[in-house]
Amino acid sequence: MSDEVNYTELQNQLSRFARAMGHPARIQILELLIAQSCCFSGDIAKELPIARSTVSQHLNELKDAGLIQGEINPPNVKYCISRANWELAKSLFYTLFEQTRLEITDADCAS
Repeated sequence: MSDEVNYTELQNQLSRFARAMGHPARIQILELLIAQSCCFSGDIAKELPIARSTVSQHLNELKDAGLIQGEINPPNVKYCISRANWELAKSLFYTLFEQTRLEITDADCAS
């Protein structure tokens, strides 16, 4: 018997998006990029109450998940939302929430 679990490509993708969005600083970065279309990493660092190196780590997590993209123009990196993956993330989350929408009553939840 194999312990390997075969998840679908969409399940894996949704998990990557969720993991990347699993920190409040990353949510704030996404909100900044959505509001401004694009932003330089130094400007993003000025907006967050954390060290620039930590901002860089968060940007890398978002970039690795495909939610943002960066354009290197030394010595700066300009980041923006990856529109195609953003739309995919919205669709996957929407589908998950719609498929699992429950009508829960007090009787359904026993303390």
